Amino acid sequence: MKHNIILVGYMGSGKTCVGEYLAKRLSYQFQDTDQLIEKKAGDTINNIFASCGEEYFRDLETGLLKELVPLLTHTVLSTGGGMPLRKENGALLRELGLVVFLKASKETTLDRLRGDASRPLLQGDGLEEKVENMLGLRLPVYENTAHGTVVTDGRTIEEIANSIMELYEDVKEAPTGAERRQA
Repeated sequence: MKHNIILVGYMGSGKTCVGEYLAKRLSYQFQDTDQLIEKKAGDTINNIFASCGEEYFRDLETGLLKELVPLLTHTVLSTGGGMPLRKENGALLRELGLVVFLKASKETTLDRLRGDASRPLLQGDGLEEKVENMLGLRLPVYENTAHGTVVTDGRTIEEIANSIMELYEDVKEAPTGAERRQA
């Protein structure tokens, strides 16, 4: 397995905060797929969604992953919340390295996302219903894509990072790869 840690999960699960911390701790690079797409497209995610639609954005995600597979090494990669929804993307993410699902409860997610206007899929009224519906669809995808799951509710960034490191060490030592685990 490549020496990368790929963080998947819903918006507000802690992928960026935990990813930055973990990268520093490992002396790895930190990359965020949404930031990479914005840089490459020369536009914001919100504008891409508004002008070209979600399907176009998902195409950009797949293209980015295909570019990263041969290049990415010693990196913690934070992914957009919808990236694993395409089956092809899930396979590409697993090819990149250890995929860890950062899982937060609906209540934790709502607390973290209230007032955040930067999320195009959460615009308008009915935040709780939108989050509940998307979590219902996405949780099984995250679980099937990831090598392991780390629950983030009520835990510090350091505690979450320690759990990820345990999974990472297990995978590096396992001859056939990682079994699904929850930490």
